[in-house]
Amino acid sequence: MRFVTIVAFALAVCPAVAAYGQSGVSPSDMSPSQIKAHNAGLDPADPNYIKCRKSEVMGSLVKKQRVCRTIGQWKETSALGNEGSREMVEGFARSGGSNGN
Repeated sequence: MRFVTIVAFALAVCPAVAAYGQSGVSPSDMSPSQIKAHNAGLDPADPNYIKCRKSEVMGSLVKKQRVCRTIGQWKETSALGNEGSREMVEGFARSGGSNGN
């Protein structure tokens, strides 16, 4: 639960999100042509370059959801996920490897 809270908070205060918040449009709400126009002069390694990925929708075998974020947001999300996983493994190790049974 703590991990979900950390990720939600980080996405809320991420500088890249704040930049899009000023215009009122998040990268996921932008059309493909708007994203292409935004990325036109940017290097793909630029933190403001927008990259979209498709993820599966829970409860559906077919439906996919398009999630668009800046490279900086993708890196931050990945780092937070790694941190949460690391905390979980370390907590398991501290408990002596017992699962409570």
